[in-house]
Amino acid sequence: MSILLTGATGLIGSAVLTRLVATGHDVTALVRSDEKAAAVSALGARPVVGDITDLELLETLLVGADGVIHTASPGDDTSAAVDSALADLVIRTLDGTDTPYVHSGGVWVFGNGDDLTEESPLQPLPITAWRLDIERRLRESSVRTTVVAPAIVYGNGSGIPATLFGGAEVLLVGDGSQHWTTVHVDDLAELYVLALDAAAADEYYLGVSGQNPTVLELGEAAARGRSWPVVPETTDSARGRLGEAFADALLLDQRATGAHAREALGWSPSRPSLVEEFESGSYVG
Repeated sequence: MSILLTGATGLIGSAVLTRLVATGHDVTALVRSDEKAAAVSALGARPVVGDITDLELLETLLVGADGVIHTASPGDDTSAAVDSALADLVIRTLDGTDTPYVHSGGVWVFGNGDDLTEESPLQPLPITAWRLDIERRLRESSVRTTVVAPAIVYGNGSGIPATLFGGAEVLLVGDGSQHWTTVHVDDLAELYVLALDAAAADEYYLGVSGQNPTVLELGEAAARGRSWPVVPETTDSARGRLGEAFADALLLDQRATGAHAREALGWSPSRPSLVEEFESGSYVG
């Protein structure tokens, strides 16, 4: 299959690209610079240099694709507008076709919960509430849409977990009592490709491994890996350091198993846990 991939140089997108190529797909990657074009070309993709807000270019790429995976995100105040415009274009362009479209969501839309599933009530914080209407429009359309809602993604020494490292100490977010539901980026990439190949309509998967450590457990693991002290902080301190919206998301207490993706797709996450990564893996250094 010829697959259009957005965000191919990001943490998630680069892992998805690697998995797509490994499973025999031809990948066209929309990237923003010649430097990024060289990076995705080295991984086996055909780069197209352009911006995701160039809807004319994007429409041409959508029409020529057998499948689409969207992992790109500006990660700023423009994220909602970019995703909304892209979703509208996907609905207009892929309507009436069998082209599967995999859209990236996020587990934070569910708020706090100790047994989150795809059917759990939505309780989004302001940082993520904009996702709901976009996902609704996609799922109610005739496009063969699957939404993958990743947990906190880790791997390669990067991603959100790296926020725990500050100077020569492990700095918790709050007191560390909250659980983070997590997923290794390479396991998550396998889920994206499984979802694409299944080509379901109106499907939704939590991209969670079933590993739900507390932030304190993560901090203690990181301290063992680096011989650094573990330093808790107050909620106000976390908000001052990270910004209120981001801090409140990281203070959510979330646990989930990912059972639906395992049962429906045969997904089997197998990479080291984030605790193991902090103790002796890619975050040690």
